[in-house]
Amino acid sequence: MTTLLVCTSVSHGNTRRVAAAMAEVLAARVVAPHEVTAAEVAGHDLVGFGSGVFAQRMHPDLLAFARALPTSSGRAFVFATSGLPEPVFAPYTRPLVRLLEGKGYAVEGTFTCRALDTWAPFRLIGGINKRRPDAGDLTAARAFATRLRG
Repeated sequence: MTTLLVCTSVSHGNTRRVAAAMAEVLAARVVAPHEVTAAEVAGHDLVGFGSGVFAQRMHPDLLAFARALPTSSGRAFVFATSGLPEPVFAPYTRPLVRLLEGKGYAVEGTFTCRALDTWAPFRLIGGINKRRPDAGDLTAARAFATRLRG
């Protein structure tokens, strides 16, 4: 199985750390959206799409990349890091999951964890989740990736 992780990690490297943990298990390459073409994505059996969360949304670069992908019959998953927990009533991963499903991907799950957040009000106190993602979060990311190998 060939796996690719397309990851936008711009603030503190949180999402990239989670992607790296998953990549260990999946023997995957981790790339930013601007480092890969749609043709390269299509050549993989499983593709993960991940970013940090900004104003309750996945990063615009990742969303634009996903919108530009052609129709596929491949497998995918979505992962994210955020300062605040994902709201049950409006998960921030849902729009990307629906976008990928609309492109024909079989989305096999989502993974989220808390991470350092220094967005405007949190900056005043030095940020929240200062030690996250931690070893427990990275272990959970590896366990999620192991289930995807199945």
